[in-house]
Amino acid sequence: MLNSEVSESSGADDEQAVRDVVACGPHGALTVAGLATAIVVGLWLAFYLLVFLPRGALQ
Repeated sequence: MLNSEVSESSGADDEQAVRDVVACGPHGALTVAGLATAIVVGLWLAFYLLVFLPRGALQ
């Protein structure tokens, strides 16, 4: 950033902050992946129920 101030923190503080973030894990990424999967399964189920079943059995 162009106007950001230079912090006087040491490298050890930065490394500890990174370790804290990594220790929390990828909860947001897993949530987004799970939500996307649920949407795809829901759309497939709706397509199956609304398009394929009304057509009846194949002959």
